[in-house]
Amino acid sequence: MPFAVYVLGLAVFAQGTSEFMLSGLVSAIAADLDVSLSAAGLLTSAFAVGMVLGAPLMALFSRTWPRRRALLLFLAVFIAVHIVGALTPGYGVLLAARFVGALANAGFWAVALAAAVSMVPDGLRGRAAAVVVGGVTIACVVGVPAGAVLGERWGWRAAFWAVAVVSLPALWAITRSVPGGVPGGRGRGRGGGTAPVADARGTASAGQEPEKAPAPARTPAPARTPAPARTPAPARTPAPARTPAPARTPVPARTPAPIPVRDELRLLLTAPHLLPTLLTMALVQGATFCAFSYLEPLLTRTTGLTITWVPLALALFGAGAFLGVGAAGRYAERRPTAFIAYGMAALALGWSTLALTAGRPVAALALIPLLGMLAFGTGTALITRVLGLVGRSSTLAGAFGTSAFNLGAAVGPWAGGLALEAGGGYRAPVWVSAALMALALLTEGARRLRRVRSRKRASGSTAG
Repeated sequence: MPFAVYVLGLAVFAQGTSEFMLSGLVSAIAADLDVSLSAAGLLTSAFAVGMVLGAPLMALFSRTWPRRRALLLFLAVFIAVHIVGALTPGYGVLLAARFVGALANAGFWAVALAAAVSMVPDGLRGRAAAVVVGGVTIACVVGVPAGAVLGERWGWRAAFWAVAVVSLPALWAITRSVPGGVPGGRGRGRGGGTAPVADARGTASAGQEPEKAPAPARTPAPARTPAPARTPAPARTPAPARTPAPARTPVPARTPAPIPVRDELRLLLTAPHLLPTLLTMALVQGATFCAFSYLEPLLTRTTGLTITWVPLALALFGAGAFLGVGAAGRYAERRPTAFIAYGMAALALGWSTLALTAGRPVAALALIPLLGMLAFGTGTALITRVLGLVGRSSTLAGAFGTSAFNLGAAVGPWAGGLALEAGGGYRAPVWVSAALMALALLTEGARRLRRVRSRKRASGSTAG
């Protein structure tokens, strides 16, 4: 695996920490900036909306740039807005900084996913995507708890400073390791041959002699007269040595022109099974973040655990997510359809089981890492499928996958909150997660049915 892929995972780790760390800092931000808790919660919503909108917009904005330049720009903006957020005394500036940071994060995600899979052979696409997505899982295990600790000891601004500092090594490493080519410009172009060069003597074609003119008729020679005495000829001056012809300069390789935006969008929107896959991905992520966002009240008010068990439970979920991403990188490429189908079925069963057994501490703590593994393993396999459906060098494909991922991350907690407000109890968000997984299974089943029918039609037309 190229070192640059791990560098991209490091940058995503810092950005994932920023995305999720506010869950432990909302109260401190509200008190410091003199705003309500709901207003402080809008900082998370602003980031999610920026991610959903920013992924395709930033991908379109930077699609013709060299990938190294795009990654450096997005990461530099991300660092800058976190410095502004750490220094600002006002809520409005912090809200705007969160939105702009999300735009930069979304653009980085879209370019990083496409860049990672384009730097490896086809058989390693899943592993490359897993390394990038793995940055988020490590953020859940390490970054988010660390941000909460920093906020508790030195204030919420310390967490913003920490995200900016952690991002600096990735900024330096990208300049040293990520290739600087434009998207779609891998390898040499077609015009890489050497242009014909004319011969120095003006010969029309090599190996051909000029046509000889006929010799004139001979006339009888006159009678010879005695020749005068010969005088010695002067010594011949040696001819100067020939200067060798300069070496032929090969014509430089031509970089393929990028696909026009309209054509690439048409390819994306008409790619078979892409839109159902994006919908399935949004549903899977919605189920994941619906239950994850309300895990703390579930454990403390239904399971009966004390607040000190919550960081351990979150770490268990993150550890399971890390294992799931690694499993997807190793095995999802071999049988991707079966991997995704079994993972979603297991998730639907797992969320339902957690809702039923949430009152038993041992069962809840055992299910949490298993569900983290299934959720992020299935999500990584779906991202790999999206990139495979439309070509692994497509930045817009990575943007659409990023938008679907974060759309689920925004809608899932909202749906769980509605269930709580409706009086469903603290198990209600988990039941919503199970329902979302049932919808995801329906969309995946419809996609597979359509695929079978299209194959049958293709085989019937070929036979006819």
